[in-house]
Amino acid sequence: MLSSVKNPDLAAQREVLESISPQIAEYMQRHRDSRKLWMPSDLLPAHERSDAEHEAELVALRERARGLPDSVRVALALNLLTEEGLPHFHRLVAQYMGHDGVWAEWNNLWTAEEDRHGCVLRDYVRDARLFDMRALEQMQYQYIESGFNPDWKDDPYRLLAYTSLQEKATQTSHANAGRLAGQYEPKLQRILAHICADESRHYVFYRDSFAAVLKVDTNRALAALASIAPSLAMPGHNIAGYAQMSEVERRAGIYGPREYLKLIEDLLKHWAIDKLDGLSAVGRAAQDKIMQLPKRLQRMAEYVESKAQARSFSFDFIYQRAFEMAAGRGG
Repeated sequence: MLSSVKNPDLAAQREVLESISPQIAEYMQRHRDSRKLWMPSDLLPAHERSDAEHEAELVALRERARGLPDSVRVALALNLLTEEGLPHFHRLVAQYMGHDGVWAEWNNLWTAEEDRHGCVLRDYVRDARLFDMRALEQMQYQYIESGFNPDWKDDPYRLLAYTSLQEKATQTSHANAGRLAGQYEPKLQRILAHICADESRHYVFYRDSFAAVLKVDTNRALAALASIAPSLAMPGHNIAGYAQMSEVERRAGIYGPREYLKLIEDLLKHWAIDKLDGLSAVGRAAQDKIMQLPKRLQRMAEYVESKAQARSFSFDFIYQRAFEMAAGRGG
């Protein structure tokens, strides 16, 4: 059981989470009914009795992968490392939502599905021979070793707000990386499309779960969202070189402030944040802060883009090969 020293509302919040557990069970069943479970070997077969056709496809895959721009490789590396941070996030869900009941059942189901994402991406980059694998593995090791412990004040609502935002952000990053990769390597685009479909369903689960909390405990839910949304700490921000890798993604039009702005606008509309009424002073202050966020993010995006200049990037996992990117998006 979590200590309530940091969060005097924890007992009341746990009562709310327990009260909506039948809805959560329904959302979980809806999720199961909507998915088509796939395995990494469905996309990248690796059988003992491989035939000549399979070996020829591996050769062809590596040849196609040679054409992937370094900007796409960097995005793929960041997305892979992020997926392999799964142990942090399983722990956080268990810590904030409990170790039994429907939330624990969801955590185990979600973790099993998410685990395939890191597996299939790692299988792909090994098959394609995209990276200096030891350099990439060292980054992954350091990321896991460094931990991920956001200061959420023992507030389970912050966990649900965070996952709602983060799942959509991850889906967006995979989708846009796949779009760019598909010009060179359709197999990689197909893999990323499968991951995106999972992330989309995970996003819907967390989005609707937070909506259920918002309906029952509006003021505290708004306060949680207001604390998380302005500066979402993306998974993997502890990765060495994360800032530079994120800047590559922004310049390539894969993920950055403008994508986060669109995500926020969509969620605020879906949750009808502007229409919530009967709020306490705390709730009204949180609502006002949240509704100002799109303007703030728009200014941030414009500022970042106005200050950016063409620059060169290099990373150990692509053998310190230097590549140039223009200041703007899509560079």
